[in-house]
Amino acid sequence: MTSNHKVPVGISSCLLGQKVRYDGGHKRDRFITDELSAYLDFLPICPETAIGLATPRPPVRLVGPPDHPRALGVNDRSLDVTSRLEEFAYSQTRKLDQISGYILKKDSPSCGMERVKVYPVSGNMAERKGSGIFARILMNQHPLLPIEEEGRLNDAVLRENFINRVYVYNRWQRLTRNGITPSQLIEFHSQHKYLVMAHSQAGYKRMGQLLSNLPKERMELISQAYILELMTTLKRSVSRKRHVNVLQHIMGYLKRSIGKEDKVELIDSVEAYRRGEIPLIVPITLLRHYFRLHPDPYMQQQVYLQPHPEKLGLRNAL
Repeated sequence: MTSNHKVPVGISSCLLGQKVRYDGGHKRDRFITDELSAYLDFLPICPETAIGLATPRPPVRLVGPPDHPRALGVNDRSLDVTSRLEEFAYSQTRKLDQISGYILKKDSPSCGMERVKVYPVSGNMAERKGSGIFARILMNQHPLLPIEEEGRLNDAVLRENFINRVYVYNRWQRLTRNGITPSQLIEFHSQHKYLVMAHSQAGYKRMGQLLSNLPKERMELISQAYILELMTTLKRSVSRKRHVNVLQHIMGYLKRSIGKEDKVELIDSVEAYRRGEIPLIVPITLLRHYFRLHPDPYMQQQVYLQPHPEKLGLRNAL
């Protein structure tokens, strides 16, 4: 279901090994540089160096109310780079319509997505309630964009969820680049049925209701509501129980095609996955094997069976 083209994704420059941090160092992430880079086309951005700060440089931290803090020098509070960071963030995010995701540096006063330390104006007892200045504006300006921190990508479920959303959003961007027709939207919805159902059956029903009436003059509004519902639904992590439910639905398409022994093998595989004895990729691989032997036009288009490049091995740890 995935093509060979690289998907454009924004990223904090230090995660690629660029020496742009305040101490002159970097925070290279080997999963990103050694594995994801084969499939994602990274656009590196460092807000601090972009506004002209040197490397190395005096460190800054967030100070003030968590919802709108200022970026002030740690040792010299007269150093205030808030306005420059905000100006850069607004100008830069206006140019990011073509990217399909973003990986941010955790804990950064510019790029941290969540739980960034924010210090009170008086005192040193920080609360982890903030977002970096660039990250906050990025998330506000691009609410549909899949965004994640590199630290959270160490979690197998969050990692697969993020890459999954990146590929879905990229497919949507390519589909809608020149507008979208009612038939194209219905086909897109059909292709993603079991992927969405794994995250939320209620979400899938809500999306279906949006498509119940598709007059051409309302296509733009409906498609905007659809993609918002889709990307919101896909943020939900998928439990083992929900994966099992989807696997059982998909097995139903093979009931007249495969023999008794093969059915038992499939059922045993799904049950072993349910018990946590094998990873998700095992029953998925079996299903794909049987659909190669017994092609089903509807299942051949289902994104759930391969939502992202297999060589990434993201479902090997689920």
